[in-house]
Amino acid sequence: MSDTAVKKSTKPEKKKKQPVSRKEMTRWQYTKSEMKRTKAGYFMIAPFMIMFLVFTVVPVVLSLLLSFTSFNMFQLPKWVGFDNFVRMFLDDDLFITAFKNTMIFALTTGPASFLLSFILAWFINELSPKARALVTFIFYAPGISGGAHTIFALVFRGDIYGFANGWLMKLGIISEPILFFQNETYIVPLMIFISIWTSLGISFLSFIAGLQGVDRAQYEAGAVDGIKNRWQEVWFVTLPNMKSMLMFGAVMSITNAFGFGAIVTLLCGTPSVNYCAWTLNHHLTEYMSTRFEFGYASAIAFFMFILMFASNRLVNKILAKVGQ
Repeated sequence: MSDTAVKKSTKPEKKKKQPVSRKEMTRWQYTKSEMKRTKAGYFMIAPFMIMFLVFTVVPVVLSLLLSFTSFNMFQLPKWVGFDNFVRMFLDDDLFITAFKNTMIFALTTGPASFLLSFILAWFINELSPKARALVTFIFYAPGISGGAHTIFALVFRGDIYGFANGWLMKLGIISEPILFFQNETYIVPLMIFISIWTSLGISFLSFIAGLQGVDRAQYEAGAVDGIKNRWQEVWFVTLPNMKSMLMFGAVMSITNAFGFGAIVTLLCGTPSVNYCAWTLNHHLTEYMSTRFEFGYASAIAFFMFILMFASNRLVNKILAKVGQ
């Protein structure tokens, strides 16, 4: 046998490469392998992600950048640093008024809308299917009716033809019509009430869906484990099973509360009497579409974004304690 043959026969065979176990992988390697395995899913969500980046992430980033500039759409942005934010809190009295009114609306309409939506959904969920469908439609109607505020414009009309004035004068409580939407005493309470009434729809419907999705067997298991009444049943069984719906309802309530302003404009005009219902939404619109101070408007918009983001984080922490 030749030396070459001996060398070939004694040459060690190549070991096959063993697959790396999940424990031996780094986080990036594991993520990369999972992305390859589920690449079809990424292709399916790509259109949404592109739209989300273009119409949500990019505007937020641009708003942050423009908030540090002086920009009027006709000239190039001029860097001014934190001047816009300093101006907001120290040199703009109307902004402070708008901020105070927005917080009043947010702290009243947000929690009230959320709690009322859940309580109504909880009670309606106990009805028979046909009655539940009818009552759900009745309560959801304001959320899908764009002109629902016109009902209140008719009820609180500032003459004898308004229902409220007509009833009050008939009962002898007042002697002349009240201008509800031109009187500071009535504007804020009415706006809060109207805001709560018109914001019940989406949260209410999501809570109905969440309550319908709770497995009835869990209530029986809870009774075996020591749950003694309906309140404990709600806290330890119902709410933990619908946390995602609760979070969705909370986000919608917060968004509606901080973005409140369109109904005020429609019913009370712009501005409202002595700016008593002037909100950050009004202030932002004023500087963006009337004064064309886009840098300052961007600072207001970014401040509103921070408020809503902080509120969502707070609600998320509170909901994490549900059922504990």
